[in-house]
Amino acid sequence: MKKLVLFIFLISCFSILNAQSKINQGLKAALDSIMKSDQILREYIDSETTEVRKKEILKEIGRENDATFRNRIWLTINTQDSINLIKVEKIIASYGYPGKSLVGEPTNIAAWYVIQHTSKIAKYLPLIEKEAKRGEIPFTNFAMMQDRCLTQQGKEQIYGTQGQGKYVLNKETGKNEFFSYVSPIKNPEKVNELRKKAGFTTTVEENAERMGIKYKIYSLDEIAKMK
Repeated sequence: MKKLVLFIFLISCFSILNAQSKINQGLKAALDSIMKSDQILREYIDSETTEVRKKEILKEIGRENDATFRNRIWLTINTQDSINLIKVEKIIASYGYPGKSLVGEPTNIAAWYVIQHTSKIAKYLPLIEKEAKRGEIPFTNFAMMQDRCLTQQGKEQIYGTQGQGKYVLNKETGKNEFFSYVSPIKNPEKVNELRKKAGFTTTVEENAERMGIKYKIYSLDEIAKMK
């Protein structure tokens, strides 16, 4: 019995080492850098990021003495997104999608992050779906991208992962106020069942709370009529 356990252990170790040996370390390093540049600025603007952490981020990106950076944050993010997309498109053209087998985890979602933050989602969605079904990236990432693609096209999302916002007139105050909502869902009565099947561990209500939105079901027509 002990020999069998040892044999299984050795086989497992060999499998792990064999998988690691196939990782393209140079490509992994490049994508890790791209993913950090994509995420660190978004971490900076996250409402849950502390002022201490924000100062650390400014130091990391060399902007600790830039007094005007906060006013230009979205311009900086958009510029970085464009640079990252050029890099990722070149990688995909050379290697195909850089998934788990090629760059390991969590680097396998680096290219996904970049595409998710651009207007080219529709172009790459079929590729992301294919890689998700092959296990190269989590299926939940495909689901989030599919939802975003649908909302960008003015359609109902499937998994309730996307939130949106618009200025709406408050009839009591007479002022336009920013209104956040979970983008309309195709089958809201079945959304949590679909989320679970896709691999999500939270409900649509919990996800809305994470986004800082009070969950309520809206149709596309109801949202369109809000002025």
